[in-house]
Amino acid sequence: MMQEADTKFLESSFKKYYFNHFDQIKVPDRTNEREFGYQKFNSGMSRHISIKDDKELHLLLIQNIPSDIYCSNAYYSFPNLPMNEKDWREADLIFDIDAKDLNLPCRIDHTVSICNECNNISKNSLQCTKCNSSKLEKKSLPCKNCIDASKFEVKKLSEVLIDDLDIDKDNIHVYFSGNEGFHVYAYNSQFQHIGSRERSELVDYILLRGTIPETFGMKKFKQDRTSFPNLDERGWRGRFAKHIFGSKSKRSKIITELLANGYSSFQKTLDDASDDIGVKIDPNVTMDIHRIFRLPGSINSKSGLVKTHCKDLARFDPYTEASFLSDDSVEIIANCPIEFKLKNKKFGPYNNEKISVPTFAAVYMISKKFARIA
Repeated sequence: MMQEADTKFLESSFKKYYFNHFDQIKVPDRTNEREFGYQKFNSGMSRHISIKDDKELHLLLIQNIPSDIYCSNAYYSFPNLPMNEKDWREADLIFDIDAKDLNLPCRIDHTVSICNECNNISKNSLQCTKCNSSKLEKKSLPCKNCIDASKFEVKKLSEVLIDDLDIDKDNIHVYFSGNEGFHVYAYNSQFQHIGSRERSELVDYILLRGTIPETFGMKKFKQDRTSFPNLDERGWRGRFAKHIFGSKSKRSKIITELLANGYSSFQKTLDDASDDIGVKIDPNVTMDIHRIFRLPGSINSKSGLVKTHCKDLARFDPYTEASFLSDDSVEIIANCPIEFKLKNKKFGPYNNEKISVPTFAAVYMISKKFARIA
């Protein structure tokens, strides 16, 4: 549980944001067919709420000051009824790409362990260095490398959606999640009406999971050089060819090696390739047709940053463009062993010290349990 002074401070900062920046919040199309939900600081989730329009949403935000607010990707006849009575109609396709799922080597440098027993903070350890408890919570302050790697996955995903699944580029919207990654929405696609099982097959395709050697030219019997993919083929065969052969001139030599190594060795090559070139999305998010997602333009309580639409992904910098909270100074006691940058200012590391920082930095640290109000 968060201390009362911290909760009050976060609530007042969030309230100010919702009051001053309501224009940031994207009320989704067909608002009255969607389910909304929200969480308040130190309390559970309220779901099965239906909202008519901007005004009602604005009222909900100002009256309740949620720590997080969510909206379904699904469209229902009766969004405010219990799940089995809502009458599901269709759902937008949503993908979640998160830096924590990418197993990046930089991660260890900016992850710390917070002890749930004594709140001691130690660099990525297995047990608390102060009280030896093993009840530790991992917290990471993602770095530029994490964000760039996540962007790269978004780019790979967009390519598959447009080239392989024939989704219109204009119907793909990318949002920074407000913490460690990106949400990619595909609206009005031919997949709106498919259920969870079909979405699971779609996910396997995008992850390049469960593929068989035959698809990529390798046969158990009667081997045939001509069935291997060319570098200019569309879809996964072409991507696989570029990944494995590198260039047209090496293709023939590498096919000879692949044939010599045999079928089961090729399956291993294929599995390794899908780790490298498959798109690293969170499969459960896309398969779940009843989930509620953070509302675009709302604050992510894990960071105090805003879920922001990325108009130009390559140039998008979450640490300047998703930080909307005020610059007013506030005194905190910070215990943050990692340096971070927000709105082009550097903060940290701090070792249990009383400091004065802008509200946006204070909220960031308090949200991650690296500080408290002095």
